[in-house]
Amino acid sequence: MSVRTITVTEEAYRRLRAHKAGSESFTDVVLRLTDRRPLTEFAGALSPGTADALRAAVEEDRRRRRHLDD
Repeated sequence: MSVRTITVTEEAYRRLRAHKAGSESFTDVVLRLTDRRPLTEFAGALSPGTADALRAAVEEDRRRRRHLDD
């Protein structure tokens, strides 16, 4: 396995360290946080009632934002 050295700011280091779980390495954290999964993996994750409530909340937020832009 090859290794690269990178430079990050103290703030970036603190944020990355905050995401570490147990004995996870920084490599493990970076790989976990940057894993891109297709949205189809999340299909059906919410119950119909929860999905409806979330949809209504998003629509209400969009209405409020449009009102603020006017």
